[in-house]
Amino acid sequence: MTAPITENQFATLSNGTRLHYASAGDPARPLILFLHGFPEFWFEWQAQLAEFGHDWHAVAPDLRGFNLSDQPSAVSAYRARHIAEDLRLLIGHLGAKQCVLVAHDWGGAIAWNMAISWPDLFSRMVIINAPHPYLFAQALMHDRLQQQASAYMNFLRKPGVEALLAENDFARLEALLSGMGQPAAGWFDGAVRERYRENWRRGLTGGVNYYRASPLYPPVDGDPGPAALTLDPEDFRVRVKTLVIWREKDVALSTRLLEGLALFVDQLEIVRVPEGSHWVVHEEPVLVNSLIRGFLL
Repeated sequence: MTAPITENQFATLSNGTRLHYASAGDPARPLILFLHGFPEFWFEWQAQLAEFGHDWHAVAPDLRGFNLSDQPSAVSAYRARHIAEDLRLLIGHLGAKQCVLVAHDWGGAIAWNMAISWPDLFSRMVIINAPHPYLFAQALMHDRLQQQASAYMNFLRKPGVEALLAENDFARLEALLSGMGQPAAGWFDGAVRERYRENWRRGLTGGVNYYRASPLYPPVDGDPGPAALTLDPEDFRVRVKTLVIWREKDVALSTRLLEGLALFVDQLEIVRVPEGSHWVVHEEPVLVNSLIRGFLL
């Protein structure tokens, strides 16, 4: 039996941001926070809310710029520090002093930054197919295969890309969620497809502004990308016990991004999942739930 999920909850934070979130479970229980990626919204985590709501206060917000949360227009509003601050304040709004953090894709990028900045805020962290920022920057500078795999990021940074993504009733976004070049995803059926279209109709600018605001993207002629940054690896150490779940057939993120990760994470477990795509949360929710539960024991 699954725990009931409550939608249409809103938190107005002290920084002025209003976030929408869905949740399951008793708010008096320990908090487990789920962070979605692009082009998704809180609904990515419906199976996890239904599962972990039995014994946790399971919460999945719409990140700034997505779905029912605030969607500021300025690109600068989507720098990682602002999104991380939203979530730090949300944790306090929910009455927690510490939580478990579970994150995928862009949510994972924000989670890495939060764990680096505020390690005492998290008892444990689970990252699903989202690279550590220092290792990703190095790969974007030096790994030609990763540069090619990440070329879509420069497409999403272009002015006016929102109109292209919305063409033909969001056909490009549907293709993205159908496996990123892999066989069509069975989870993306009629009812789920309509929920995603409803989300996308509320606006795409916030989501693509994550790419525009980030300094991490493949270099192009006249723009060195992350090579323009001065990065000290010691500034990227993670002191939160971390589980990384990595789908090995993710066409956008190579397994080479796992190499050297143990040098940055003091307590690290890695589980490689051989089959399937970037969208493992949808494709194998039972497996994902089992891996998270095992890590939390």
